[in-house]
Amino acid sequence: MPLMMDDSINVDDLFGEPTSLELGLPPSASSARGLAQRLDEMRLLGCCQKIAWSKLGCIAYISQDSLRVKVRHLQCRPSDGKWVLSDETPLMPITEAHGGHALTHLSWNEAGSDLAVVDVTGRVSVYHIPFALNSVNGLRQPAFSPDDGSQIVGMMWLNTQRSVHAFYQAAKVQGRWAYSPFRRRPIGPFHPANKAALLCITRSGSMKLLYQNPDGRWDDISVDLKSTSYSDRMLSHAALVATQNGILVATYSICQKIRFYRVQINWNPPQWDPAQQPKQTPPQFPVPSFRFTHSKVETSCTVPGMPRNDGEEPDMMQQSVSNPLYSLSRLDIFLPASDNAAGTTANPWIVAVFSTPPQATPDHPGPQGPASVIVRWQLDTATFTLHPKFDEMATKRNSTQMKPRPVLRRLEDIYSDRYVISVDQIEYGNVVAITYDDSSVSFYDPKTMALFNGVDDANTVTGLAQAGFHYAPDASGQGQHVSFSPSACAAVMLDNDGQTHLKVMEHSYGAENGLYDENKFSAAIASFTLAFCRGCGSEVNTDDILLILIQQLSQDAQITFINEVYRALPINCNFTVEQEKLMNHPYIPKCLSVQAALGFADKYKPRSFASSVSWSILQLRHAAILYPFFFQYNKGIQAEPHDPDVLRMMLGNTRWALDFSLYILNELFDLADEFESVSADQEAFSQKLKTTNSLALIILLSSMSRAFLRFICRGLRGIHAGYTNASLAGDSRLQYAEICQALDATPARIDVYEKFLSAVDSAVRHAYHGAGFGDTERPGPEKELLVNARIPPVLVAAVSTILRQTVPGLKSDVDRMAIYMHDYSWLGFGSDRRSELYRRTREVDIIKKTPIRMTIAQGSNGPQLGKQNSQGVLRRRCVRCCDVSEGTYPPRSVLAFRMIFKLGHLRSCICGGMWTLESGLNEVGK
Repeated sequence: MPLMMDDSINVDDLFGEPTSLELGLPPSASSARGLAQRLDEMRLLGCCQKIAWSKLGCIAYISQDSLRVKVRHLQCRPSDGKWVLSDETPLMPITEAHGGHALTHLSWNEAGSDLAVVDVTGRVSVYHIPFALNSVNGLRQPAFSPDDGSQIVGMMWLNTQRSVHAFYQAAKVQGRWAYSPFRRRPIGPFHPANKAALLCITRSGSMKLLYQNPDGRWDDISVDLKSTSYSDRMLSHAALVATQNGILVATYSICQKIRFYRVQINWNPPQWDPAQQPKQTPPQFPVPSFRFTHSKVETSCTVPGMPRNDGEEPDMMQQSVSNPLYSLSRLDIFLPASDNAAGTTANPWIVAVFSTPPQATPDHPGPQGPASVIVRWQLDTATFTLHPKFDEMATKRNSTQMKPRPVLRRLEDIYSDRYVISVDQIEYGNVVAITYDDSSVSFYDPKTMALFNGVDDANTVTGLAQAGFHYAPDASGQGQHVSFSPSACAAVMLDNDGQTHLKVMEHSYGAENGLYDENKFSAAIASFTLAFCRGCGSEVNTDDILLILIQQLSQDAQITFINEVYRALPINCNFTVEQEKLMNHPYIPKCLSVQAALGFADKYKPRSFASSVSWSILQLRHAAILYPFFFQYNKGIQAEPHDPDVLRMMLGNTRWALDFSLYILNELFDLADEFESVSADQEAFSQKLKTTNSLALIILLSSMSRAFLRFICRGLRGIHAGYTNASLAGDSRLQYAEICQALDATPARIDVYEKFLSAVDSAVRHAYHGAGFGDTERPGPEKELLVNARIPPVLVAAVSTILRQTVPGLKSDVDRMAIYMHDYSWLGFGSDRRSELYRRTREVDIIKKTPIRMTIAQGSNGPQLGKQNSQGVLRRRCVRCCDVSEGTYPPRSVLAFRMIFKLGHLRSCICGGMWTLESGLNEVGK
């Protein structure tokens, strides 16, 4: 079908550029034309989402010519530390796969790792993010569609079968915020093999399930939706949503009727275990089938007469008459937010947006009345009522129980003088966001559809919008397509020229009209905390939250936020006893990552002191986890148990761990000499300690980082002891020998260092015991060490013992001169000239801990890192910490791949930030 504006005359084509003879279309007319085209797309085809922001942080959008898909993402710029949108990267495999057909719709799966691309013929292709945000691999190639009825009008990904930690709200209890966590159950149906699956509704009224088999191949099934006539089967829009009772489907036909279906997807067999499949016979993959539990609940879509003056209700006589000026432009099904583990019990509702054609020019005004009308229906159940005469019938018939039937109950319509471009349920179902043609966004309470105007209840926070966050008005009004970030505190808009624009939420933070409101500031911080905790629990990218924290909050406010996060998750910072919990704790690395990012200035300057503490603990955690995985994956009989690539990674991390341990000792030796003059005066000692920022002291006093040092020492002992019994050959023997040589040559032996850590343990334990601190009191000072990087008063005695007794007793067991002369510049913690020079000329692979020489190229933003274009070699940069990692793809061995995958660094850095590809190999998997 041609678009409304396709046949209109373009004045610029007749008379040249708008600026030549000033005969071109004025900006207002050009904007109206773009709006008309957008509304035409929305009227003709339900699936026309041209920009989508995934939960991994990747922003995909369709180019202006509708032939290409480009991606961008949020990133911290290494040159100045500012958070910006990255440059765009075209994904050429998608263009080639669709063979020049116009692309109409993009959709990410629940995890944000798989992208479905739909073209104008209804063909669907699927792509996967394997190792970087700006790179995709093809999973499913588009299949040929023989007729126009194959156009997709509705689409939904099946969810994955995993429960997540969720948070319903934050409420003030005795002056402090209390957060309400619960475990949200996953909503089926699920693919038994946990593979990708898409449910689509076509224009001809067919429902298709596209699913991936365990062997990676794709298959599909289809069924026709029940209808009364052929014209009713021709659909323009469809909406789908998964519930605990099946998939709800709402369709809109060219006969202007909305129908409602409930569908079940059954798999045979319902469970898939590859270990139980007979090896002699071909495996029997799960096969799906559709079952309609009930179908075709129908309602009319009449748009009533418009309200008169002062918000009067529309004339009841006009409500039954369809207004021909209005056409359906959007159809959605929304579920209420669940507030407990059992899920929501409220009924879903269908939301339909009807719009009038926009005025073409100011001289030709459009039709009178609101530009858009939002019509809502709530799904209810009703019982059949019989005429009283039936009561006179036989008792047998009266005893027949009538089953309740589903009905659609129409709610109050919402009118708008602006054109509604998008209606989205954001913030985990707690907010409905309506975006208008002038790029403005309004937030509504989904329970009542009341407009959020700020903090009505300063003691209860359910999300950012309810706490007073908003998007500032945009004078340009260029956004015709919109997509919200994973936590909805940012949005990206696509204009008529195919350009993206980033919008970020704003807040007064309590400062309004020259006055300050502590309650509003506190609510804003609580809403940030709630959003961050929800992202952590759902494994959602939180870079959008980090962007606002850095741009809008002061350093003190950032510390307040971090304190709230530690309380909300909750994290017990005391690991003096249960140290093993550190290895699998899901939230500690996320908190440390945000703390480290908040103190990052740029790649050429040292981090703030508090940021350096968090950053060093993250790296200690990486090394501590690496050694157990190395021992685990080298168990059993293998052709080559010790892979050279893995051993190269172990060598780099061993050198880093040894050098960092020496760095701590070197700083302690200097501190012992510096504090010797005040060692006899406890008051002077305490005052001097307050003005001293020592990374070594914080790392040693914190039970968390001290435990990681213990794990590293245990791993170093194990790897040294395993050398004699290892089956080695070729490169493996050389790599393993280098590891042992590094351990043998260290100025402080591993057993000496473990003895030193035990002495520190004893000093800390005695300090706590002397102050009367038990297990319930210790988390406080431990949190002070981690969050504020300050030594609490209770541990001053421990510092005194370490500097006056522990360090002097260590001198006879180590080579202090070798420790003093050692080069620590590559660790990145120093502020001396040597460390500064290293930062500007070299980089360190953040995963393998191997130095990488930097190639300098002058660009518009000063020195930039050169790209390596060697075939197969990937240079990836973390979008959060700006560190790099190099490697081949795919890895040269299965063991190396398994190690990287198990460590969680296939797509993300050790800080949790996502990788972006710098090598230019964005067409991998083509």
